[in-house]
Amino acid sequence: MLVLSRKKDQSLMIGNDIELTIIEIQGDQVKIGLKAPKNVSIYRKELYLEIQEENKKAATADIVELDSIFKK
Repeated sequence: MLVLSRKKDQSLMIGNDIELTIIEIQGDQVKIGLKAPKNVSIYRKELYLEIQEENKKAATADIVELDSIFKK
């Protein structure tokens, strides 16, 4: 993991087209702004992990479950 120090209003670039900017720092909370192309999905990690788990569940759905869905 790369660890960088940034101050308020400072940015860093990820590749050529993603910019991460420190917007505000209050106590132990940091507000971050992200500029990225519309085709780049950006999720909070906890939400991303939930999406991945739901995708795994959907990919391993029982054939009987799928049959009942399509018969409706």
